[in-house]
Amino acid sequence: MNVTTRHRPRFAAALGLGLSVALLAACSQTGGTTEPAATADETTAAPVATEVATAKPRLVLTYDGGIQVLDASTLELVTDIPLEGFNRLNGTGDNRHVAVSTTGGFQILDAGTWTEPHGDHTHSYTSDPVLTDVTWSAEKPGHVVPHEGRTALFDDGTGTVTVVDSDDLADADADTRVVTLPAAHHGVAVELTDGSLVVSEGTEDARTGIRVLDADGTEIAANDTCPGVHGEAVAADEAVVIGCEDGAVVYTGGTITKVTAPDAYGRIGNQAGTEASPIVLGDYKSDPDADLERPTRVSLIDTRDASLRLVDLPASYTFRSLARGDAGEALVLGTDGALHVIDPESGTLTRSIPVIDAWEESEVWQEPRPAITVVDDSAYITDPATKSVHAVDIETGEVWLSTTLDVVPNELTSASGAVAEHGDDHAHEDDAAHDEHDEHAHEDEHDHAHEDEHTEG
Repeated sequence: MNVTTRHRPRFAAALGLGLSVALLAACSQTGGTTEPAATADETTAAPVATEVATAKPRLVLTYDGGIQVLDASTLELVTDIPLEGFNRLNGTGDNRHVAVSTTGGFQILDAGTWTEPHGDHTHSYTSDPVLTDVTWSAEKPGHVVPHEGRTALFDDGTGTVTVVDSDDLADADADTRVVTLPAAHHGVAVELTDGSLVVSEGTEDARTGIRVLDADGTEIAANDTCPGVHGEAVAADEAVVIGCEDGAVVYTGGTITKVTAPDAYGRIGNQAGTEASPIVLGDYKSDPDADLERPTRVSLIDTRDASLRLVDLPASYTFRSLARGDAGEALVLGTDGALHVIDPESGTLTRSIPVIDAWEESEVWQEPRPAITVVDDSAYITDPATKSVHAVDIETGEVWLSTTLDVVPNELTSASGAVAEHGDDHAHEDDAAHDEHDEHAHEDEHDHAHEDEHTEG
């Protein structure tokens, strides 16, 4: 591995659907139930901790045959974990663990970096990363959505939502909230701080809207005017945005509001949100007949008034291109190799930072393509063509560190190692934007193409 340093890092020490109750099963359960949501090998050993001066962020990336963990401040390899299959990565909201969508469910990876509060100060630690033996069962592991200390795991194969305290995901005996929807589908769920749960409505054939359930499982809001439901993001004041094929819907203050696209077909399928902004960044596609549309516009959805603005970019982008900066900046990694920075309030493209060579999106969505994740004011960008990773200072535009890997990177996420402060999740980050595959109507067959992979979003 070759590492090129161009500037010293600036890491900060952070502190931290018309459903009746009869049609929906909602319950709280513990690991002692007859059908536990998670399984674990009792021989799993706790990692040996080393105290460090401040939080040590790490990057987690997949390649064909395994997972690598890098030190975000040096881009040096920390560990390589062999794992066969097409595996996907999901941020979990605790700044330490990553949910790996793999055979049998969501297997929890400990990135080996964390911080513990201690009165008026904190203690930070690192350990060897390890793929734990804890797996949250799922026939088809789908979206993982962390929010305010709770993480929702969606099983596309059964329509079951499992919600766990983010800090307890590595505990197979953790208390869970389990909600089973009437039909299995490629869906999504978000639990809010009052215990309400925003869930998608759909079947294997179509997804049509969303429902909001209170803490007891009773429906309190519904909207069936969101064809092709896909992706989600949470903005400031717990406003939830869900993408549709004709715009989006926003749930806030107990009300669902439709956001209508300017085109009859205006598909928003992937979003990136942050509590630092009331505006959600989304993709935008307008050609329903395209086998593979390469869009050059993104959407900005203002959750305060449910308005939508389109921003033109100098290049196209893909479903792994969207992210948010720590100050709320809207970030788009273009196929021209530049990181495009947008002011979400004005919709102005403020800067385009050259990072990698120009590239072209593959027609096969599982194949590696450049990806982005954000940690502590830096955007980390992979380039599969050169097996490289680059760190970009979002504020100055400086590419301050680069490295060459010995593998071709595919998926990418991060673990900051900081105390998980509620309200600082990005696209859940995903990360996605926790990454969410852009599932075009012509690509629905991918949802069921592999039983052991995270489906397209």
